[in-house]
Amino acid sequence: MKTTAVCLGVIAAGFLSTAALAQTVQQDQQRDVNQQQRIEQGLQSGALSTREAGHLEREQQHVDKMEARDLRDGTLSSAEQARLNAAQNKASRDIAADKHNGVVGNPNSASSQRMQADVQRNVNQQQRIANGVNSGALTNHEVGSLERGQAHVDRKEANAAANGHVGAAEQRGIQRSENRQSARVYRKKHNARVK
Repeated sequence: MKTTAVCLGVIAAGFLSTAALAQTVQQDQQRDVNQQQRIEQGLQSGALSTREAGHLEREQQHVDKMEARDLRDGTLSSAEQARLNAAQNKASRDIAADKHNGVVGNPNSASSQRMQADVQRNVNQQQRIANGVNSGALTNHEVGSLERGQAHVDRKEANAAANGHVGAAEQRGIQRSENRQSARVYRKKHNARVK
């Protein structure tokens, strides 16, 4: 009887830790969505310049790379989650600081419009990943792989905006990467793997 109770306790703890991990990955994905939305809102309002948005995308690249590395094995340890939270908190503070530092952008400029469109696609891609996590269509390992792709797109955006101007040719390169990433999200959400 005692052995059965201990076994049931271990099984219940295993289910709870799996549920806690899933909830953590869900929260991380929603936080990615929220931060991309804040960057886009800053561009639209003129509170962020194109250069500032590029710098913030570089930070998002760092967060996405951390998520990709940490989820490579399909799990997220408490130490990995703590480092990820610290990186997300820093990125969040930097978004707030850049939006309120007095530097303004021209939301109607062609460069800002290009950056706004690219960041909006980031919002959409991150939301699709978050939806896949929430529905169980994406495994944690798949999320890690997709975050690696998001980091690649973020890096291209950051490089394009580093000089404060995103040209049409640069945007075409970013869009090609976004199209590849979109196809990857679709394939991973619609394969036979589920949580």
